[in-house]
Amino acid sequence: MQWLGRLSIKSKLIVMLLTVSSCSILVTAYLGYRSGQSNLTDRVFSQLTSLRSSKAYQIESYFKTVRNHIQTLSEDPTIVDATNEFSGAYRQLETVQVSTVFNQKLTAYYRDEFLPKLATAEQGSPLLNSFLPDNPASDYLQYHYIAANPNSIGKKDALNAASDGSQYSRTHARYHPIFRNIIKKFGYYDMFLINPQGTIVYTVYKETDFTSNLTTGPYSETNLARLVAQVRRANETNYARMIDFEGYTPSYGAPATFIAAPIFDQSKFIGVLAVQLPVDEINNVMTGNRNWESDGLGKTGETYLVGQDYLMRSVSRFLVETPEEYLETLRSLGVKEPTITRIGQYKTSILEQKVRTQGVEEALTGKQGTQIIRDYRNVPVLSSYAPLKIGELDWVILSEIDLAEAYAPIQSFQRQLLISATLLMLLVTLLAMGLAYLFVKPINQLIQNARKVEAGQLDAIAPLDTDDEFGELARSFNAMVRSLRAQTSLVEEKNQENEQLLLSIFPAAIAKRLKRGEKNIAESVSNVAVLFSDLTGFSKLSDSLSAYETVGILNDLVSAFDEAAERYGMEKIKTIGDSYMAVCGLSVPYLDYDKRAIDFALEMLTIVRRFNHERGFHLNVSVGINSGDTVAGIVGRNKFIYDVWGNTINVASALKSVCPPGAILVSEEVHNHLYDLYEFEPVEAAMLENGKGPLKAWRLRSIQSPNRTEA
Repeated sequence: MQWLGRLSIKSKLIVMLLTVSSCSILVTAYLGYRSGQSNLTDRVFSQLTSLRSSKAYQIESYFKTVRNHIQTLSEDPTIVDATNEFSGAYRQLETVQVSTVFNQKLTAYYRDEFLPKLATAEQGSPLLNSFLPDNPASDYLQYHYIAANPNSIGKKDALNAASDGSQYSRTHARYHPIFRNIIKKFGYYDMFLINPQGTIVYTVYKETDFTSNLTTGPYSETNLARLVAQVRRANETNYARMIDFEGYTPSYGAPATFIAAPIFDQSKFIGVLAVQLPVDEINNVMTGNRNWESDGLGKTGETYLVGQDYLMRSVSRFLVETPEEYLETLRSLGVKEPTITRIGQYKTSILEQKVRTQGVEEALTGKQGTQIIRDYRNVPVLSSYAPLKIGELDWVILSEIDLAEAYAPIQSFQRQLLISATLLMLLVTLLAMGLAYLFVKPINQLIQNARKVEAGQLDAIAPLDTDDEFGELARSFNAMVRSLRAQTSLVEEKNQENEQLLLSIFPAAIAKRLKRGEKNIAESVSNVAVLFSDLTGFSKLSDSLSAYETVGILNDLVSAFDEAAERYGMEKIKTIGDSYMAVCGLSVPYLDYDKRAIDFALEMLTIVRRFNHERGFHLNVSVGINSGDTVAGIVGRNKFIYDVWGNTINVASALKSVCPPGAILVSEEVHNHLYDLYEFEPVEAAMLENGKGPLKAWRLRSIQSPNRTEA
């Protein structure tokens, strides 16, 4: 033990380096982990961005191809001739007599097949009459091609022509196989021919929108109706327009998006060609035909679309792969049960899953980038996002993978790193523990004494007597403690004197600011009440007393005023002879600053009455009160004072000057604030002048004068 006390500080520092080596091990391990994590993150983000760009190109190309195809198809002579012929055949049926049997069977189809299925998808109970056709041609065609169609729902397109012998059925037999072949080859959900009046004169799949009028019919509020109206208004060639997903009633509320183009015969507008785009085609592009893992998205990655309304425009991978777990996750996140029911019923998250993540927010503002965020399942993910360019559709695309899966390799590396670092640190610790104890023992003694000094125990002396640097440090420390003890005592004494002096001159808040070192203190303050008072009868009294007695009496009164001011939240600004000035709301804001000033004034009158009663004097006090805005600050350099200025001060001073002894005069503003709490009586304006014209004043009533003979 003694040989250690004779070692130099350099030898002891060598021992300390053993401890520092442990820190080096930790830092090296941490930097290695962070470097690996950063490299892995960059690689995953690059992969997600590449996949996002690929999917964005595919989906943009798909919509561009569809747009070009619809434009081309609308100019095809077959489409032009079919539109003319279907429109003409439809007009021929507008005067047809529809039998009661036809109407009954059509009504039965709506009541027994269409409406029950629609009711499961929409809230409420759909009304039968709001969906039934409203003209003979629609009744006739819907009966033959929907109600009397022997094929089941979803397969009505299998009927090439009804056996009614009408011109419409002959036209339908000629064109329907062609159009059915077109939508199957190009993967469309349905195709519509719409006449200039907005009536759908032909569809492939014969849903209930067949022969309905998109201007006045039951589907006039659908996105297809709005799209057709836009195309009809445009009246342009080489024109095609798309509309975003919405629930489409004829498809039993399933999400539907459409693209439409005008049809011209020469230069004559004869109708609109519209196509209902399939949801499955968009999902196949975004899911890679459900081959997420082969696309490099692992077990939790996905690429999906989101619209401007923050709702999905493609299906969630988790709904496809684990629907029960996905729906349970939505319940745990507080998603409403009707939404969860619709997702389960339609087996799609399009227009149902809300995705308002940071990535979507950024992409909708036109930005693209990568971030670690929480996705719509509230799960941390690595996300790559960007806006899409699809004409009228304001969509964004996101490619994401769960953070846990992306960081799985780094987690394995982290475990190996921690094991190696732990073993090495154990070895270093065992070597250093024994020497470290001996090395830090004198330091601990000094630290303990330093803490005692820090806590205010200035009698702490370090009992360390060695011949090395620590012994010298202990002796210096003890000398410093003794010196500090003496200096602290002196400083405390001076501080107390200075603090008492500041508090006797300035308000407490201003004194604190001066103690903090502020020099230029000036501020504009609103909503303050200013009180000026004069002690009447004191000058006459002082003529009969000695200077010592005069000062003593005045000091007693002012001290009583000061104590009352503190109780009411008033700050004394100054006294000039027998005048007293105080302000409420200057340093500390009060909502009832006017009331506090009046209550303080009443207390001053009480103090003077009590003083007169106790000592047999005939003193009185006049008080003027005003409220408003003021300017306050420190004035002077060597000899400075705290003062307030402004018209609010001038008015209060003027009120005090004309106030009768034992009375309280308040300004118009104070009266307006407190007339419901106190009783006032007006004072003639001619009595008050402040150099700028007459002043309105009010006298507080029911206040007895301390000296009745002077009142």
